[in-house]
Amino acid sequence: MEKLKKILSYTGPETEAALQVNRRHFLSKLSLGIGSVALSSLVSGCSTKPNQIPVTSANSAIPGILDHTHLLPRVKRVIYLFQSGGPSQIDLFDYKPKLYEQFGKELPGAVRMGQRLTGMTAYQKSLPLAPSYFPFKQYGESGAWLSSLMPHTAKIADDICWIKSMYTEAINHDPAITFFQTGSQQPGRPSMGSWISYGLGSDNENLPTFCVLLSRGLIRPQPIYSRLWGNGFLASLHQGVQFRAGKDPVLFINNPEGLEQNDRRRALDHLAQLNEIRANDFGDPEVYSRIAQYEMAYRMQMSVPEAMDLSNEPDSVFKLYGEDARRPGTYAANCLLARRLAERDVKFIQLYHMGWDQHTDLPHDLRLQARDTDQASAALVRDLKQRGLLEDTLVVWGGEFGRTVYSQGKLTKDNYGRDHHPRCFTIWMAGAGIKAGMSYGQTDDFSYNIVKDGVHVHDFQATLLHLLGIDHERLTFRHQGRRYRLTDVHGKVVHDILA
Repeated sequence: MEKLKKILSYTGPETEAALQVNRRHFLSKLSLGIGSVALSSLVSGCSTKPNQIPVTSANSAIPGILDHTHLLPRVKRVIYLFQSGGPSQIDLFDYKPKLYEQFGKELPGAVRMGQRLTGMTAYQKSLPLAPSYFPFKQYGESGAWLSSLMPHTAKIADDICWIKSMYTEAINHDPAITFFQTGSQQPGRPSMGSWISYGLGSDNENLPTFCVLLSRGLIRPQPIYSRLWGNGFLASLHQGVQFRAGKDPVLFINNPEGLEQNDRRRALDHLAQLNEIRANDFGDPEVYSRIAQYEMAYRMQMSVPEAMDLSNEPDSVFKLYGEDARRPGTYAANCLLARRLAERDVKFIQLYHMGWDQHTDLPHDLRLQARDTDQASAALVRDLKQRGLLEDTLVVWGGEFGRTVYSQGKLTKDNYGRDHHPRCFTIWMAGAGIKAGMSYGQTDDFSYNIVKDGVHVHDFQATLLHLLGIDHERLTFRHQGRRYRLTDVHGKVVHDILA
């Protein structure tokens, strides 16, 4: 048994080749000796302690590297509503009434403290303070302050944990989004969803562990790159699968015209045999990933159309999410699809909504962006709650950084813009394992610096993994002579926000 544990804990290529295949092909490798014992361990979760649970179910198409969780998990699945572009915390969630007395005054040097600015405002001779154009009110028993732009989110204020002290080092979009998704500002690392797939595997043999949905706002959206849900140096089996609006939600899974299902099955069986020969000759673990991906694509021919079909949803659901939910590809439709994927035990569901980059005309553009997202985000939480899914689902809402308190360009009472601001911003979390109706962290009177309980990007990632039952320091992968992890060599769990 000790030898078995050593083999399973090693993340070298030999172990990857053994673990990253589906059951049928894995069982065909029984001649390797360790195969049947390793599979039994993965399914039954041997050596499970009271505060751990087995990771991989018997019907899993994608087994996790862990035989059991490090901790008792509080979350079964995650829905991450990523708001790409940097939502303005000052205009949405971080109420700063004293700013109204300082309209147009210069940002004090003692507040800025020499912070590096982007090239878009570094040239400005003046950095005039711009209070929010939008009124704020308190909502719920928690007394959370919210902008008038968020009337639907206000209705679920007591279900939400607001983290108002997020911060990052990245000051531009691409490295900042990459940092949130992969733990590094440089591209090439595995995404968060891929790490979770690698560690925990799948709970549904007919759908991917990690699904991605994209939507865009009406105003100048920043681009989103597919590497943000890439597998990096992990096996390609763990990369995110993008679901699209339209006739073919997932590309290249349907049979070519004229090819019958039985023919496809025979072709895959013969192709698997050829790949087995290739794997035996070269020992490349990616060959097994390829086999598993072909098999998953075959099963998805039935499961994806069923999951994406909204025709059986009642009118009451579309009223909850908004009429945009009837239009494929909108943020509202994607939130509804996220609920449907959660019902089918997809473990990590990533939504990206583009368009939060308001450098100019913020009062106009932010109103449109909030209109696109407010109702559907709140509806998702309410829908999960009424179905009993919020008890084991974590919903996260937030972007890659915040916006500056000073105006970019000309400031008037009715118009201003805001530049990127990594020093402090707000995200919110709701659902399993999170204290509801609380606000964590505090910023100064300018929403410029954190004065209490800062939460770094790596802390956020460590906390999310903790809720899934993973010790972020122990989920590692050996690559090019070094052991990597999502949180690099940083990160601490934010226990104060845990229920």
